[in-house]
Amino acid sequence: MASRGGSNLFLYGGLAAAGGVGYYFYQAGGDPKVAQNKAEHDAARVSSAIKGELPGKEKEAKTEGKVLGAEAGAKFDQTIDSAKQEYNKVDSKLQTYRKDAEKKIDQYSKETKDSASSAVNSFDKTVEDKAAKAKSGLSSWFGGGNK
Repeated sequence: MASRGGSNLFLYGGLAAAGGVGYYFYQAGGDPKVAQNKAEHDAARVSSAIKGELPGKEKEAKTEGKVLGAEAGAKFDQTIDSAKQEYNKVDSKLQTYRKDAEKKIDQYSKETKDSASSAVNSFDKTVEDKAAKAKSGLSSWFGGGNK
């Protein structure tokens, strides 16, 4: 049973380590570089607190600078990614609007052409009808019949 207690110790130690890694990864927003820097910073702070020495404080300050730099870099990257996504959305909408406008222009152009053609045909028919009536009227005056 003694060996079983030892394996449990490794199991619990492994679970604690995994939990610690998960904590730092979560705190860093999923960025492994930021998580590593946060863990180093916390380790330096604990080391400094335990030893109570000035060199530990210097290391803590350095790691804190790394953490802040890494966090700023991660936030900058996120901001750039967000801006790119917004640009792509706007560009996509503009392309859709352009395509819709082209379709509307084609539709209105066809409707206008059809309407104009219909009006010309109607005018031609009216002129032909009036000309036929006038010809018929003139023929009747001069004794001609309707042909």
